[in-house]
Amino acid sequence: MAAGLGTVPYTLTRIGLLMEPEAGNPLEVEGVLNPASGTGPDGEVYILPRMVAAGNISRIGLARVIVEDGVPVGVERQGVVLEPDRSWERGVGNAGVEDPRITWMPDLGLHVMTYVAYGPLGPRTALAVSADLRDWRRLGPVLFTYDDDLDIDLNLFHNKDAVFFAEPVTAPDGARCFAVLHRPMWDLSETKADQGIILPAGIDDHRNSIWISYVPVEAVEKDLASLTLWSRHRFLAGPMFPFEVTKIGGGPAPMRVPEGWLLLHHGVTGHIERAFAHQQNVHYAAGAMLLDAEDPSIVIARSPEPLLEAETDDERGGIVPNVVFPTAVEQIDGVRYVFYGMADSKIGVARLDHT
Repeated sequence: MAAGLGTVPYTLTRIGLLMEPEAGNPLEVEGVLNPASGTGPDGEVYILPRMVAAGNISRIGLARVIVEDGVPVGVERQGVVLEPDRSWERGVGNAGVEDPRITWMPDLGLHVMTYVAYGPLGPRTALAVSADLRDWRRLGPVLFTYDDDLDIDLNLFHNKDAVFFAEPVTAPDGARCFAVLHRPMWDLSETKADQGIILPAGIDDHRNSIWISYVPVEAVEKDLASLTLWSRHRFLAGPMFPFEVTKIGGGPAPMRVPEGWLLLHHGVTGHIERAFAHQQNVHYAAGAMLLDAEDPSIVIARSPEPLLEAETDDERGGIVPNVVFPTAVEQIDGVRYVFYGMADSKIGVARLDHT
């Protein structure tokens, strides 16, 4: 364990397959994966899977989780809730609303969804909100305020794996804020050939890492659209252990636990050919870290080994083989269950336990 960091007293136990592509459904021919989740007004647990049609066109669906003896065992599909029907979600040769993460924010009385809008210039983080998980109001693409200390404009870079904390926290400057995690990608060559990697001031590692930004509560109370304007950016955590040596990124919404905030994340090993192509030479595994309860920009513990890694046929074989990608967590009968992408093709479920 790295000096000064504690251990993470949580484990993941694989339960099994929850959802796979439906035979004959043209919206799912290239997979169902990487779901968000939430509890609806009816008290039922739902997942919102990324559904991939031919040509890698992604939509976000809705499915009620079927529970037997307290354990998630399958889903009942209930249609599509978000389509790539805005110009900034569609490009030539690519389109999609992808990889949603949802946080229920009691102070707002809303489910807040971050998702990847795959538009003309590639992936960009966007927001939508809903009271019932069915009807979603887009707030639009995220904008990053300029921070001269970083000597960089984060709006230039692709960004993924964004997710909000459920409760307001105190930002490092003392402001009461909604905090959000995200993963900027520093290689501008994906947008403009030969532009290369540009790093913020004080950062010397180009590998994709987790950053934290903030939105003042007061601004959101005045105008909900302020949720899209992120400020006070700072590095949170980068690759540290062998299972995440290539890159890391955030998973489900951070969970408030006795030790602080529990963040499940993915760690990647292997070689990435191009950032937005289907990778064939990587391994994705699930890890965890604990963040300070009062100041979540402080990491207090990390898992040196993965909590879950690709072992089953469903996790080892698919559109992108060898992938376990946690994106959602829900409590059912007092037990937390994590929903995760399997090889970019199916959705699995695992039980989260305190050791």
